[in-house]
Amino acid sequence: MQTPLLEVKSLRIDIDSSRGRYNLADNISFEVYPKETFGLVGESGCGKSITALSIIRLITHPLFISGGEILFNGQDLLGFSEKEMRRVRGKDISMIFQEPMTSLDPIFTIEDQLVEILKIHRKMGREEMLAKITGILELVGISRIRDVLASFPHQLSGGMLQRVMIAMAMILDPRLLIADEPTTALDVTIQAQILALMNDLKEHYDTSVIIITHNLGVVAETCRRVAVLYAGQIVEQGETAEIFHNPLHPYTQGLLKSVKTLGAREKLYSIKGTVPSMEGIGPGCRFMARCDYAGEGCENGQTLETVTDGHACRCHSVSHKAKEPV
Repeated sequence: MQTPLLEVKSLRIDIDSSRGRYNLADNISFEVYPKETFGLVGESGCGKSITALSIIRLITHPLFISGGEILFNGQDLLGFSEKEMRRVRGKDISMIFQEPMTSLDPIFTIEDQLVEILKIHRKMGREEMLAKITGILELVGISRIRDVLASFPHQLSGGMLQRVMIAMAMILDPRLLIADEPTTALDVTIQAQILALMNDLKEHYDTSVIIITHNLGVVAETCRRVAVLYAGQIVEQGETAEIFHNPLHPYTQGLLKSVKTLGAREKLYSIKGTVPSMEGIGPGCRFMARCDYAGEGCENGQTLETVTDGHACRCHSVSHKAKEPV
């Protein structure tokens, strides 16, 4: 049995607002194993990105982590000082942020920004740094390396910026890469190239990957296991193939029915209702108001329970099948 590289245990993230304290992520638990690609999927606002930012301790007031553990290589990152976390970020855990244009500094060239990463984490001479930079840019498929290095972010296309972001994330050979919506706003051809590139780099560096996305096609193509989030909770988790072929939670079923299939002419399915606001989240099932199967018992809520080997679901309607809590 492999030991997980990352274990997120009962993570809880809250927010302090002028109207009170509210929960944004509740009891989030999952593991990522060495050289595995793991997916976090759900619609906008479900808690995917703040979960990822919590792993590298980049959430700030009014958000805060109010409970749980984040074990990386057996050590709880929540107990690390900011100085210790700065050594972890980039070197051991890297992140590709959602918007490359806003993640890169507009007043520095690409070369300046890559050099700065190496200056912070590695003791290298100028020639050694440039050799390292050239090597990683070649790996991510950039051919006009001199032109790209001399460019400012606004001078590059979206696909090129995404390749630069991947190069920045991988230049220190991290053990875990977190990719937040890595194909957003890219056309289908570039999306496929970026996903193939990330898979190649994972194999090259033996890196584990967490892909955060609302795109079920991305999950199907890249992830071995997946967790489905809704309103700050994991509602279903397991092997990707199992969840796609045998979805148990009504929300997962709705997501899969909402995917447009090639050649289909029928009206596209949509899940009724809207995601509850922070103030609207009560003690019961967070999906209850939108669920076609809601009934007695749903108002009490439900824990994430194992239904079949490796397949867990948070739903009262399938709880009678559960073997043990996760």
